[in-house]
Amino acid sequence: MGDLIKAQFIDACKSLGLKVSKLQWEQFHTYYELLVETNKVMNLTAITDYKEVVLKHFIDSISIVDVMDMSKIKSIIDVGTGAGFPGVPLKIMFPEKEFLLLDSLNKRLNFVDNVIDRLELKNIVTVHGRSEELAHNPRYREHFDLAVSRAVANMNTLAEYCLPFVKLGGTFVAYKSATSAPELEAASEPIKKLGGSDISLDRMTLPASDIERIFAIVKKERNTPKGFPRKAGVPSKTPLQ
Repeated sequence: MGDLIKAQFIDACKSLGLKVSKLQWEQFHTYYELLVETNKVMNLTAITDYKEVVLKHFIDSISIVDVMDMSKIKSIIDVGTGAGFPGVPLKIMFPEKEFLLLDSLNKRLNFVDNVIDRLELKNIVTVHGRSEELAHNPRYREHFDLAVSRAVANMNTLAEYCLPFVKLGGTFVAYKSATSAPELEAASEPIKKLGGSDISLDRMTLPASDIERIFAIVKKERNTPKGFPRKAGVPSKTPLQ
């Protein structure tokens, strides 16, 4: 079973233009084992089947390469990383890049820190806190080439969480479901208030599956006004219009 899943994973990566080394596969396998073991005592994911984790967490996380040229990216922030998705899979595939993984729940980050330690990943750190506060910290504000998020949130809210971290000329990419197009189209004007461009929607089907994914891509064209993000809790309760 494991060898078959490994072969399917390598084939899926190949279809995305990625090569997988022996070390990288071992890191993904260890990640899976840690995820399932920890999930017995902490709610990290509803998906625990080996094949489904590989497809719906690992391949889905790295499928952003279908729409982004990662060779031009040096620094990445994953906002609302949860159990480390998409940040950790991307770090495994792109070990030379700088990663910051942000989440508001410390126990999830304790798990991610354990994964980072066990996989011996370098130049990747976790930060516990809310984006509404950390995005005003000069250390993080407009620092990153790319902000990514698989967090479940309205696009207006997600953009307010993420765009302040993106440097001018950088990019924010939200992983969204195939049914989210109307929500994304309605977010265009609020995103412009945050310094973003028009939203570009890229659709794809995950390799060897019928699962559709939409990537909502926003370029950072202007500095985000100092008032954004608003105070903790406000972006989710009162999304920008």
